[in-house]
Amino acid sequence: MADTNELKKHLWKKLADSPFVMIGLEGGQHSVPLTAQLDEDQVDTLFFFTGKDNRLAPGGKAMAQFVAKGHDYFACLAGNVRIDNDFAQIDKLWNKQVEAWFPGGKDDPNLALLRFDIESAELWEADMSLGGMVKMLFGGKIKGDEEGSHAVVETTAES
Repeated sequence: MADTNELKKHLWKKLADSPFVMIGLEGGQHSVPLTAQLDEDQVDTLFFFTGKDNRLAPGGKAMAQFVAKGHDYFACLAGNVRIDNDFAQIDKLWNKQVEAWFPGGKDDPNLALLRFDIESAELWEADMSLGGMVKMLFGGKIKGDEEGSHAVVETTAES
């Protein structure tokens, strides 16, 4: 079973490998899929390039859900989202994939850089033991120490 610090480290590694999340504002609107832009200099923050007309643009309390591409890691992130069109940050995070969505480049009139500041997170890692996997294949009962790791954290920064 991984410790909390390991779970946090794995979150950022998994996000870097597959940076796709579902994120939505609190209040009943559906979440939308977005590609997270990671800035290792800013702990507990995800950035998203989107249009100013996106339903997240008004900002506010938000929730983001993440599933690693191997389906072995899950995260639910709570925090606040807001537009942060700091040109230095846009320039730092800009890449060819983003450019494909904004024909006007960094000066596209519809470009918005959303900043999601994480206030808390719930993390799960399915690092099931070999014995647990065999039991699962043959219908046995999985014990708590065979199912993986879980933590509720106020920061995703490593300790």
